Amino acid sequence: MMRSPNSLAVVCRSVTGEVVIKEQVWRSIWERLGFLRWPFLRGSVVLVESLINGMSALSFSAKIQMAGENAKDKDDKDGGSGPTTVDLTEAEEKAPSMVGVILFSTLLAAGLFIGLPHALTALLGFSSASVGFHLVDGLIKATIFVGYIAAIGLMADIRRVFMYHGAEHKAIFAYESGEGMTLENARRQTRFHPRCGTSFLFIVILVSIVGFAVTLRFTVVDNTVLDHIAKIFIKIPLLFPVAGVSYEVLKLSARFKDNLVVRALIAPGLLLQRITTREPTDDQLEVALLAIEKTLWREQLDPEGEAPEREIEVFPSYEKARTVLS
Repeated sequence: MMRSPNSLAVVCRSVTGEVVIKEQVWRSIWERLGFLRWPFLRGSVVLVESLINGMSALSFSAKIQMAGENAKDKDDKDGGSGPTTVDLTEAEEKAPSMVGVILFSTLLAAGLFIGLPHALTALLGFSSASVGFHLVDGLIKATIFVGYIAAIGLMADIRRVFMYHGAEHKAIFAYESGEGMTLENARRQTRFHPRCGTSFLFIVILVSIVGFAVTLRFTVVDNTVLDHIAKIFIKIPLLFPVAGVSYEVLKLSARFKDNLVVRALIAPGLLLQRITTREPTDDQLEVALLAIEKTLWREQLDPEGEAPEREIEVFPSYEKARTVLS
């Protein structure tokens, strides 16, 4: 998945060997509500929109793979008499509701990375009004976060997702280097990118330690247990300003990446990318390169020219797709 200022593209390689490209006009909510683009507000917007886009891209990928499997099964039943191709109509009809998926994911994340660390810290006997409470809470949160990512990385499907994550980074570096969007250029790039969402999430954890220590140094309810429960729920909306500050820190880290302090700040996130990214195969790099090419296609269009708001294309190979996009 790649996003540019005006385009959102998702590229998949089906089990039939075809390359499926879905591209559409991208409009952030801050196009309608301009104040959400302001510093310290835009980070929350980016976080929510990235979550929605990521879930949507994974859902589309899963549907394409299912449609491809069905096409292969049908061809096998027919004795392999004809070329297998993805049925896009079938893929679109099987689209699940993203509302339920996002709601479930949000509740799981809140329980695992907010409720559980807070509860464990409270069980250790720390006062919720102390700085020490939030330091320990942050340490437990970071441990759970790293442990969770490492654990899911043992799953074959997630390892493949992490390989595609590495392919995205290499393709982005190939584009940013200005050396050309070729497979050879992408192959030699590093898979560790300072603006990665993994680094962003780790900065969120660090900023939350300071933010919660400053804002939650008071008693909400006289009863200790109820006070802890209330503060867990208060932390959820506080994540939005925390995300806002974290996003500004991430942007500054990209701007001053040669500064020693900044390099020390982003180092944990880069180390964490050793888990969340894997070295991709050439066919995965091809998919990532096509995703960038497709977003650039819309950016290079004449603003007054006609172009579809959304389209899905199927190509028999990477070479054919690259020829059409170039």
